Amino acid sequence: MSRLAAPDYAVFGCLLGSSAVIGIYYALKEYISPRIEDTEDFMLGGRKVHIVPVAMSITVSFMSAITVLGTPAEVYGNGTMYWWFVVSLLIVAIITSEIFIPTFYRVGLSSTYEYLEKRFNRRVRLLATVMFIIETMLYMGLVIYAPSLALNQVTGLGLWMSIISTGVVCIFYTCLGGIKAVIWTDVIQGCVMVGGFLALAIKGSADLGGYSEVWRICEENGRVDFWRFDTDPRYRHTVWSILIGGTFFWLHIYAVNQAQVQRYLCCKSVNHAKGAVFLNWIGLFMIISLCVINGTIMFAHYHECDPLKNNNITKYDQLIPYFALEVFKDSPGVTGLVISAVFSGSLSTVSTGISALACVTLQDIVKPHTDWTESSYTWFSRGAVVMYGAFCIILAYFASMLGAILEAALSIFGLFGGPLVGLFTLGIIFPFANAIGTFVGMIVGLGIPIWFYIGKKTIVIDNEFTRRLPVSQAGCWNYTAPINITTTPSPSDDFEFTQIYAISYNFYSCIGFMATTSIGVLISLCTGGWKTRREVDPKLLCFLLDHWLFCCLPEKVKRWSRFGLNRYVEPPPSPQVKDDNEVPSGDDWKVTPKAQTSSV
Repeated sequence: MSRLAAPDYAVFGCLLGSSAVIGIYYALKEYISPRIEDTEDFMLGGRKVHIVPVAMSITVSFMSAITVLGTPAEVYGNGTMYWWFVVSLLIVAIITSEIFIPTFYRVGLSSTYEYLEKRFNRRVRLLATVMFIIETMLYMGLVIYAPSLALNQVTGLGLWMSIISTGVVCIFYTCLGGIKAVIWTDVIQGCVMVGGFLALAIKGSADLGGYSEVWRICEENGRVDFWRFDTDPRYRHTVWSILIGGTFFWLHIYAVNQAQVQRYLCCKSVNHAKGAVFLNWIGLFMIISLCVINGTIMFAHYHECDPLKNNNITKYDQLIPYFALEVFKDSPGVTGLVISAVFSGSLSTVSTGISALACVTLQDIVKPHTDWTESSYTWFSRGAVVMYGAFCIILAYFASMLGAILEAALSIFGLFGGPLVGLFTLGIIFPFANAIGTFVGMIVGLGIPIWFYIGKKTIVIDNEFTRRLPVSQAGCWNYTAPINITTTPSPSDDFEFTQIYAISYNFYSCIGFMATTSIGVLISLCTGGWKTRREVDPKLLCFLLDHWLFCCLPEKVKRWSRFGLNRYVEPPPSPQVKDDNEVPSGDDWKVTPKAQTSSV
């Protein structure tokens, strides 16, 4: 088996070194600056970060190494339907920029979950905060461990060397430089990701005679598959399951997740934040498309000799590093670039996670009960970064002993998405939603998809619904035709209740969202929410039909959509705001009950 050469390690070292240097730069800049250090500079970059680096940081923050390794493997085994997630992400960008970002800016937040206390009460805020901390810590440990294991088994790169180096470097530059260091290292890591996968795509397709030949091989073997419109929800990937279910899943990440909202709030204005979301979509389009392209190239390369069946690898997630070693075996250093691209996914996600965890711990748990100086809060934030980073490394150690539970833990991470989106939707869209209804809706919204997930583990799902495409060993030098004595269970002609558990994982977030919002609305109406709706601060709400897209609708319809409340407009900036790039605080927004124009 091929191993990494010295130039590959040098490239990998340059990635880690450049990330550390950025942290040192911002620490020194802060040290020599005459300004008083405060938490807004450390956590939000003083709300003055440029739109382009923010957009690139948003792009790579959740393009983790698990995603980077898993997407090409998904295309290799199941075809190109995964690309439809690009479309669902565009829908997410539109919803996030027109509903959630303006609302968060009006309120003047530092933590996403501050909104929940202003809209409901502190118990709802703490529930969401605790859920975020648990799921993010679990995910960070997996993000460090899973790619390190894949690279160790294929390239020989030390497992614990890669785990500890990833964790320590992330802690180092996040602790020293704060959110600015995280954002600018994300920019470098994003460029490395694009460069590595672009190099792999160019060389891989050239070795096969061009991408047209790759496309021909994939078409002949059923890997080119974009038009699955089946309405049966048991099919794993269809246009509907990805567009509907994928939208609700990614709304959790891009609309209400602290890690992403923290970046929106770093921008100079609400319009810059909106622009960053759409620039981020362009970056996502590039990275996901490159992952899909590399998946097709790998299949074309191995379509006659599957590496897993030939015992060259132990999991399909190891395909990318295995393929890079084979393609660039005569080009030392380029394999290191591809490996660095994989680790860039880990670095960006882990640094994003520990920064967000430190922010919510300070804003949601510590600050409401203390009265420290700004400098003390900043030092607490740095300590929280170190603490959470260390916890992530420890969780990576425990993940190494969990085996198959890794997949379960990653799936459960997705189960939180729908209920959290439903929680914020209740607050923003429904003025009569109250704390009791929201809390109950959240609990039910968590329970139902988890019930579906556990039930799915108790049944056998027919291959017709998973659509795992066949692979071949016919071209392997040691191939011996097997005698097939196994059979695939056929689905029963009669519908059984347990078949509801076979629903595609893409719908879990959608189920959680619908359960949370429907139960939340029902309980709120039953507990006096309609009578108290006029007590809600209008700047915490978003009246959908007042958006300019619906300007042609009659006023009677718009009034109905406001549930009997008056609309409002955002006033011009207060005299203290010197330029258009400054972000007004929550107190600078005044309600105009009978204004004749509106804004989302």
